[in-house]
Amino acid sequence: MDTHKHIQFKKRWEINSLVSYQLGECDVLIETISNIPLRPRDRERLLQVSLIKGAVATTAIEGNTLSEEEVARIQEGWKLPPSKEYLEIEVRNIMDAFNTLFREIVVEGKIRIITPELIRDIHQMVGKDLGEHFDAIPGKFRTDSRFVGTYVAPDYRYVEDLVSNLCKWLPMEFHFQDGQSFAAAVIQAIVTHVYIEWIHPFGDGNGRTGRLLEFYILLRAGLPSIVSHILSNFYNETRTEYYRQLDKARKNNDLTEFIIYAVQGFRDGLKENIRIIQKGQFKIFWHNYIYEAFNALKYTKRGAFKRKRDLMLEMPIDKSLPHGEIVLLTPKLAQKYANVKKPTLLKDLRELIELGLMKKEGNNYRANIEALSDMMPI
Repeated sequence: MDTHKHIQFKKRWEINSLVSYQLGECDVLIETISNIPLRPRDRERLLQVSLIKGAVATTAIEGNTLSEEEVARIQEGWKLPPSKEYLEIEVRNIMDAFNTLFREIVVEGKIRIITPELIRDIHQMVGKDLGEHFDAIPGKFRTDSRFVGTYVAPDYRYVEDLVSNLCKWLPMEFHFQDGQSFAAAVIQAIVTHVYIEWIHPFGDGNGRTGRLLEFYILLRAGLPSIVSHILSNFYNETRTEYYRQLDKARKNNDLTEFIIYAVQGFRDGLKENIRIIQKGQFKIFWHNYIYEAFNALKYTKRGAFKRKRDLMLEMPIDKSLPHGEIVLLTPKLAQKYANVKKPTLLKDLRELIELGLMKKEGNNYRANIEALSDMMPI
């Protein structure tokens, strides 16, 4: 094994002060996300979005070309054309694997250490029903030599021992049975994924298996499902750097820089998740504010009252629009304004400005969300 000195089951990395600080940030961000209440429909939407993004990301790295929109349609029960059937199966397998692992850990409370059996189980999920489009027997270690670009994977005769040694080393190195810290769980997830890439225990599907193991370890550590996909998304978005860092870590026999790269991406992904959730929460608060403003009004024409309120509720909070586009925001709004003339629309907009709910910017209009500024923490 002199040609694979990078596969040594000992600590081959340093956690510098920057990474320690960023792991602390990640811990706080995850606690914040975990403690933000969400409406059931918003929570379900976030779960579905993260599931789709995670499935698209981990398969795209391996060459799957399906878009998020296509995968969303698959989730809704659509079937893709026969020419794309294998791409659909690839993505379905990953989404099914995510759901299976989620159900096992979160619903059933079944927590497993990383074992050869678990690794094979995950690989079985990855390669299910792919036939000739999957260059491996699902759930079986390879029995031949493999190359990944210029990288020559370890001889197949060593694979079983390498996987076994990896599984023995991980719980000892990362203190799983002694009460694992958040930082240890994140580093273990990253290191496990890289070692699966290096050992390359299967003929095909090693990347997807390694990233699913990464997801499993993060989920097992108590991270919300909506953030456990972040690393796969990050690797896909920075694919060239991902492969460069993997190769560099192998050549230097040192995972320090790969861990720095991954933790930074994880931290940035968590911040983006916070922004998305906060935007949703702000929109709920803004809509409540609109209802309160209209509830305080006296009106004589119920139709006009509801029309203006609906217009305000449909108005986006992050951009300005000309009046002609506002009435086309939704079919419901377009229908309401189809039977009134332009002067009526302009009058509605003026009245919304007088209520302090709308602002005019040149020829455009936008929601006056600054009205909530007095309610924000100082």
